[in-house]
Parts: sequence; structure tokens; C-alpha cells
Amino acid sequence: MKPLVAIVGRPNVGKSTFFNKLSGKRLSIVEDTPGVTRDRLYTDVTWLDYTFTLVDTGGIELKSDDVFYNEMLKQAEVAVETADVILFFTDARQGMLSADQDVADYLRKKHNNIILVVNKVDGPTQEDSVYDFYSLGLGEPESISALNMMGFGDLLDRIVENFPHNADDEEDDDTIKIAVVGKPNAGKSSLVNKLLGEQRSIVSNIPGTTRDAIDTPFEQDGQKFVLIDTAGIRRKKSIDDGTVERYSVIRSLDAIRRSDVALIVLDASQGMTEQDVKIAGYVKEQGKAALVVVNKWDLIEKDTNTSEKFKKKMRADLAFMDYVDYIFISAMTGQRTHKILSMVKEIYDSACKRISTGILNDTLSDAMQLNEPPTKNGKRLKIKYAAQVAVKPPTFILFVNDQKLMHFSYKRYLENSFREAFGFRGTPINLILREKEKE
Repeated sequence: MKPLVAIVGRPNVGKSTFFNKLSGKRLSIVEDTPGVTRDRLYTDVTWLDYTFTLVDTGGIELKSDDVFYNEMLKQAEVAVETADVILFFTDARQGMLSADQDVADYLRKKHNNIILVVNKVDGPTQEDSVYDFYSLGLGEPESISALNMMGFGDLLDRIVENFPHNADDEEDDDTIKIAVVGKPNAGKSSLVNKLLGEQRSIVSNIPGTTRDAIDTPFEQDGQKFVLIDTAGIRRKKSIDDGTVERYSVIRSLDAIRRSDVALIVLDASQGMTEQDVKIAGYVKEQGKAALVVVNKWDLIEKDTNTSEKFKKKMRADLAFMDYVDYIFISAMTGQRTHKILSMVKEIYDSACKRISTGILNDTLSDAMQLNEPPTKNGKRLKIKYAAQVAVKPPTFILFVNDQKLMHFSYKRYLENSFREAFGFRGTPINLILREKEKE
């Protein structure tokens, strides 16, 4: 699982500017007005050999009675709970304020992996003010200018140094972690209750009843599972200020990150919606194996081709996840729910599958003989050999003579060839290109 790094601090200290610079695109609204960042945003950052998820949060105002700031504090609290590293942002131009001391005291009680960042260090005057921040008692501050991207390298070095030692190594036990995700009122909690055989989630037809991600370990037929029931993920514009739903979204997204297999639960009566596709896209983006669970199938009027028509529509909508499996169930009646865990186990085994280098390269050679690599400007792509370097998802490095010669369609052809040869049911696979060093 990628480590999670949360940016926190009082309002208007440049958190969103830093986030946007690292993400390479304007994801947060940046305005010189406190409280402008209302929703938490994610982006993946790669530095050296590490990839981590950066989370931007609204400003913390601990002594404010304003409802808006109280809601943003709840957002920040969730980020602090789930983060591996906290970046505590302050402002060198304004100097150290009593509000910074309040936030420092708050964070010190909540987390033991905090990096103090002094932002807006753009000249000698601001450099002198950095020394004042030592009094916060959080160790040596990192001085940066988010606007000018100064000091980023040193800060990123320090971030990755603070990752847990096992950040790149998943817990190598035999427990399968399953995230149950989807829109509100798709029947996620009813499905969890059916799988567990007990009423442990509040179930109602009011969207958003489940507020937090709840982990429940259990065992079936000798296999250990952890089921993560989550709040529904709504579109951002449907998340109103002042509701707990805004900060429950991070728990749902965090559940996907922590899972081995995601159950993407759809409401059959609504069909595949745009938001369902977005949720599936996030599962794919995080490299997670998945099973699409079409719930409330008992409410659909059927003929002999109903399920095939439904699948055809879903396959078109989820063309980017053409490897995914589907199951049609009713969590209310229990129809076909007994098949889910055995399917999850098969999908998990696919995601953990390792292919020997010899067999992998035989398959690669056969694929290249059947369909020759492309040429560009008279130069042909040559793939020297391949090697598997990771699981969950299965990841392969292809050593090539020139990465620019690899056309996306040929890369897709090789991926399909590996799928045909080795299965990889329900899991994405990654093909990474490396140019072989010249002798």
C-alpha cells in the first residue's frame, strides 16, 4: 500500500499551492482567503524509488466556533488518523502565531511522525523568521517556497525517510482485505451483513447511513478475511457543506487503498451510472483487483437475455477494466451472495500470482513471433526480455531498445497475451518499460 502523507496547518499558509505544484496540475482552488480549500484532495507523487499519496486538507482553526471551520477540522482529523506522515505547514511571512502553537499541540497528541514545514521563505527576512519555529518543539523545520518550488528536494527526501520500514512490503499474511465500495444506498451494508451472517451495520434506505469505514475480521473455510464496510461515495457537488458525508469520503477512498480486492457494488435498478464508473476508475488507478457486484437483481424484470444485456452495457462503460468479473445478487434475499467470497479468493490468487522468468519470456517470444513489434522511422522496437518484479497487482518490466518505439496498442496486445497465457482474473497488470543499458 502506498504511504499516505497529509498536509495540515491553519488556513492560508500555502498548503494547496504546495499540493498543486507537486501534482503538476491545479487540483485545489488557490486563493488568498482563509478557508478556500473545502474538500480533501488526493494525488500520487513519485520521488526516488517511492510512490506515495499526498492529501490536501482545509485549514485547522481550533478555537473557532464557526461551523464551516469545525467541519474542516473534522476533515483534517480523518486525514491525521489515516496518514503515515504529517506535513505541518506554517507561514514565514506572518511569522509564528499562537494558532500555530495550538495546531502543534493538537498534532503532537495525535501523531508521532510530523515534519514541520515553514513555507513562503522567499528572502532573507523570511529566512530569519524560520528560527522562531524551533520553539514549537517539533524538531528542525524544513524551509520552502511552494510558489517558487524552492526546497522541495530536501523536503521530499525527508518525507520518504519517515515512511514506515514496511511501506513497500505488504503484510505478507494470508488475510484477504475486502473493501465494499459504491454509491450511497447501493446496498453495501446489507451485503456486508449477509456475508458476515450478522447484523453489524445499520441498514436503512437513507443514503449515507454508514459514516465510517469499519473493519471486521472473520474466517470462512479456513480462509481469513477482513471486510471493510464504507460510507457511500457521492459526486463532490452532491456533498453539502456541514454534513459528515464530506469527510466520510476519505475513509472510503482509504479503504480502497488498504484493500486487496474491492467489491464495487452497483444498484441494478439504476444501472451503471457515471459515479459508479468514477469509483471503478479509482479502484483501477490504485492497482486493486476488483469484482463488480450488481445488487438488487431481484427488483429487475427479466427475460432470458437480461443479464447478458446488462453485462454488455457495463463492459462498454468499464472498457478500461475489461478484466473485471461480474456477479448479480440480491443482498436482501441472499441470492448468489454465497458465491462472492470464493470469487474473491480466486481474484486475490490471480493478483498474487508470480510467473517464472523462463515461462514469461517464452510467452513474450511467442507473442512477438505472432505479431511483430512496431517500427518507427525505419527503427524496430526490440524487447530483450521481461521479468516480474511485483504482485498485487502483477507488475512486469520489459527491457527494450527504445521506449519511444512502443505503441500503446502493442503494449495492450502484450498485456492481453499475458492474460491469455496466465489468467490474471479480476486484477490489473502493469507493464513497465526500461531501456537496457548499452554495453
